[in-house]
Order: sequence, then structure tokens, then C-alpha cells
Amino acid sequence: METSVVSTDLVDARVGPLGSLENLSQGEIDKLLDTSQTGLYALFRNCALAVLNAGSDNDNAKEIFERYRDFDVQIVRHAWGIKLEITNAPAVAFVDGQMIRGIKEHLFAVLRDIIYTANEIIGAGRLDSRDPASITNAVFHIVRNAHVLDNKSRPNLAVCWGGHSIADAEYQYAKRVGYELGLRAADICTGCGPGAMKAPMKGAGVGHAKQRITNGRFIGVTEPGIIAAEPPNAIVNQLLIMPDIEKRLEAFLRLAHGVIVFPGGVGTAEEILYLLGVLLEPANAEQPLPVVLTGPATSAAYFDQISRFIQGTLGTAALSRLKVIIDDPAEVARHMVGSFEQVRAYRREHSDSYNFNWLLRVPYELQQPFAVTHESMRSLELHRAQPVHRLAANLRRAFSGIVTGNVKENGVAAIERQGPYELVGDADVMRLLDELLTAFVAPRRMTRPGSAYRPCYRLVA
Repeated sequence: METSVVSTDLVDARVGPLGSLENLSQGEIDKLLDTSQTGLYALFRNCALAVLNAGSDNDNAKEIFERYRDFDVQIVRHAWGIKLEITNAPAVAFVDGQMIRGIKEHLFAVLRDIIYTANEIIGAGRLDSRDPASITNAVFHIVRNAHVLDNKSRPNLAVCWGGHSIADAEYQYAKRVGYELGLRAADICTGCGPGAMKAPMKGAGVGHAKQRITNGRFIGVTEPGIIAAEPPNAIVNQLLIMPDIEKRLEAFLRLAHGVIVFPGGVGTAEEILYLLGVLLEPANAEQPLPVVLTGPATSAAYFDQISRFIQGTLGTAALSRLKVIIDDPAEVARHMVGSFEQVRAYRREHSDSYNFNWLLRVPYELQQPFAVTHESMRSLELHRAQPVHRLAANLRRAFSGIVTGNVKENGVAAIERQGPYELVGDADVMRLLDELLTAFVAPRRMTRPGSAYRPCYRLVA
């Protein structure tokens, strides 16, 4: 790899792939470098910059892209394959002039998934957005192409959700839970970013080391809209870039043998509501997917607030699908690993795959990408006069919109131009939503420590 230092903050480099994508067709290269609306350059550039900027304290995508507005990445063809020519890259991605190996792997994972999705899923006509089965098949093909399904072990994958901006006590607790899971040979899948996404991976790595497990999986699942705010942490050894948030969430649940939720903010609430929207679908009534909400004693009030919101909006049946364990990492791990056997028995009885849950029915409204605009946010049906799984889906969209307004480049820009999004619904639903969001703002769950939060939403009853 050739490198040159532009400044103390910027580096130029020419980087070759690690074991894959040594060759690209001329058509693939042309599409990657196409700066028109139909090309992939903007998508590839922004995702590449996000990966190279891992470790930054800034979660505002608009500010990140502005700071590195002179960043550029080009594809150079050689007789033996291709290389990436990078200019004005964040220096944090390099040590002694060499790109960190894990970051290089992540960089080429981005290239792999963007090319595959564009050519083999969208370009090949595999994705019919009107057909739920087609959407699930697209998720499967992207996951399989990334070799995430190569593992043939018994069910052992804990999907861990939680905030990227959490207090140190919550971070340390999530790490201890990961450690207990690692001692019990569980693998970890998260949203790949910092905070509660990194902590369980870090803890599990130590647990694996003590048990001399050398093939542990640390799967990170992200999507282009969030990757700049939550860049892949260094522990991720299998990075997966899904096309949008809905396919990212479906991938989580298709891969999961159990779900652990740590404290977080609106993004975590979005994930919980997506999960409940799936579990409350009548066809999934018998699905044995264990879900644990957990945190240190200092976070008990957070889960009380989440529980009150779920009880008040979705009812007792929704709350019964969740188990809350406070301040007991070992019990979380014992419960989760013990439940893996129920998952295994169910999959065997119904002849379903251990590593991709085909039997889970994801409601069509949860599969459809939600285009966040001021109009679409105001049009959300946030009332109780609808099936409970549909209310969960609409509440999930409301939280997705708030995430967009908080950290995604297009959302931040839209709020700056037009002001806050408006959410309209039943008075009781709006009251519960206001209480929950207010509870997120006070302990700075909406933004990184040290920065003030300006609401991107307004509630209207």
C-alpha cells in the first residue's frame, strides 16, 4: 500500500483488497464512479468515508461530510486486479502510514455489498418491492453473499441492540453481559457502531479468549443512511451493508437466535417497536425468540419508561414478549443461552434453518422502506383504531423519522430548511410518546455527551 501524509488529519493512499474483489468488470467500475443520480459514486464515497472515520466522536453525518468534503476515492485497474486510490482520508484509519487491517476489511465489505446489491439484487430484478417473499429473498441473498451464513454451529447468535451514546456505567454493564455470553460460547451481532453496539462485542472477545475460542463471530449490520453516525467498530469481523433500515432490521431478526436490548434512545426504541410489530403478528405467536431488556441498576427507570410506553400503546400482550433483567449480567447470559435450545428444538421440528429464520413472518408494512419527509411524518396513523401490530409499525416509523432528523444527512438538512417534523395522533398516544421522548432528552440519549439537543419533532394531539 502506498501512502502519503497530506496533513496531520488527512492521508492519501492506494489500497489493495484483502482476499476478495481483486477484479471488477469495466461496467462495475463505471457504475461505481458514476456521479449521476443513477450511479453509485455518492453512495460508495459516503460509506467509504464513514468506515475510514471510525472512532470519531461526531455523530452528525452532515458535519462529517462537510469536514471531509475534499475526500475522494477512485478505482485504479492494474494487470493483477484493482486498487482504491484514496485522497484526503481521515488519518485515524492509518498507523505508521499503513491502513489498519480491520478498516481495510470493512472498506472492501462496503464495496462488495454495494456492488452486489446494485447488480445482483436490483439490477437482476430479484427485488420486487410489492412481494414480501421477494423482499425476504433479497435479504437472504445479500447476507449469503457476505458469507454471514457460512457458520454451521448450533444456534448461538445474540443480537444486541442499544444506543451509540450511552453513559459509562451502561457501557461497562453491556461489556460485562458480552463477557458472560462469550464465556458461554455465544456469538454477537450488533448495529456495528460504538456504545452499546461495541461493548458486548468487546466483552465477548475476552470471554472467547478465556475459553480459547478462536472463530468467534462479531457481525455488524448497518445501512448507508446510518453508517456515518455509527461507523463500524474495530471488533466487527463480518460487516454487512443492507440497502435500507427496513432490510437491516429484517436481517437482524432472520439471523437472531435471541435479542438483548441495552439502554439507548430513539434508535433503540425503533428497534424494539419493529421487533414487537413482528412478534405481535399472529403467524408468529409460537416463535420462540427470547428477548431480554437489561441494564445496570442506574438504568432501571429507563426500562420502566419503555415498559409503560409499550403497555400504554400496544398492551399487555406486547409487554409479555419481553423479559426485563436488571443488573445481573450472568443471569442475562444464562437465560439467553438456555433459550437457544428452545430455538434449536423449534427449528428442528419445523425443518427450518439454524442460521436464517425463514419461518418468521415479517408484516409487509414493516418491510416497506419509509421515506422520511415532513409530509410522511405528519401522515402517520398514530392511533389505537387499528390492529396492534400495525400501530407498532407506525410508531416504529415515527421513531425512524426522529433518528433521521437527529443524525442522517438528508434529515438534518430537511429540518434546517423546514423546521421540525410534526407527529399527529390520539391524545393518549401523543402523551405517552411525549413522556418517552422527554425521558430520552434529559440524560442525553438523543446525542453524544457534551452536545445540546435541539428537537427535530413536534407532537400534535
